[in-house]
Amino acid sequence: MRVLCVAGIAMGMALLAGCDGGTDGGDAQKAAAPKVDQAFVAEQQAWRNQRVEDLLRPDGWTSLVGLHWLELKAHYVGSGERIGNGVRFAFGPAKMGMVSRDAAGWWFTPESGVDLTFNGEPLKGRVALRSDHDPEPSTIGFDEGKGVVTLLRRGDRHALRVKHADAPTRLQFAGLKYWPTDPSWRIEGRFVPNPPGRTLPIADIVGTQSDSPHPGAVEFQRDGRTFRLEALGEPGRDLFFVFADRTSGHGSYPAGRFLEAAWPGANGKVVLDFNRAYNPPCAFTLYATCPLPPPENRLDVAIEAGEKNYVSPLQ
Repeated sequence: MRVLCVAGIAMGMALLAGCDGGTDGGDAQKAAAPKVDQAFVAEQQAWRNQRVEDLLRPDGWTSLVGLHWLELKAHYVGSGERIGNGVRFAFGPAKMGMVSRDAAGWWFTPESGVDLTFNGEPLKGRVALRSDHDPEPSTIGFDEGKGVVTLLRRGDRHALRVKHADAPTRLQFAGLKYWPTDPSWRIEGRFVPNPPGRTLPIADIVGTQSDSPHPGAVEFQRDGRTFRLEALGEPGRDLFFVFADRTSGHGSYPAGRFLEAAWPGANGKVVLDFNRAYNPPCAFTLYATCPLPPPENRLDVAIEAGEKNYVSPLQ
């Protein structure tokens, strides 16, 4: 599916407009605008294209169609009405099977004659369900692979997450909008490491709090001021940031945005490219459980770069 909102990359252009173009300051202002390196522009556009491709995968974030919390020890699940389903799905077989819990964990027993898969193989009988916190999470496939059910654990609660390729949020995706690409928002910062094993409490949008690995923070400067972002992640992997700023709710997604950066090199430098700040899954679906910015990452600055708030045509 093509990107619905793509900035042109024409040779000789003086300024790259974001997908929504920002405000029009007139021809004189455009003529005075600094030129943007075209290689940088092309890299940003390639990242934006990949971003849309990931969102629109058949099992991407726009495919979510359900998040069902498991409150009882056993639930019949399926899409049918008035046939005893304790958990009703938006898609799939009328009666898919039963999810149950005992001292050993969660189990799934398929309904006789229903065509399902388990971890990609035909499902024939009762199986143990592993959550997203286990080394090998379980996946139940239905509708000839268009639908997927997985088990989530948030704190001491469990839920079934359901995805489907025919989700309205996927089929009616409205495209992404960005602030204009601005090299000045690609900032080199300094990594301040924490002692090994340090964690940071992170709350999520469903009210759960968990301790996330907290390897350190990145200090950076903007307009003569010093700011600090607390990083999440494991050593050797990309750093991950959940942050809010003065644009949150005023152009960007109200609950904050995400940003990733390469693990610092030997010199302790980290490049924060806010042109690649992006919305959490909760901006596109009601069925995600997104982390919220910790208080330390609520910045007193308007970061007018990266992805803007998403406006769904289904609202």
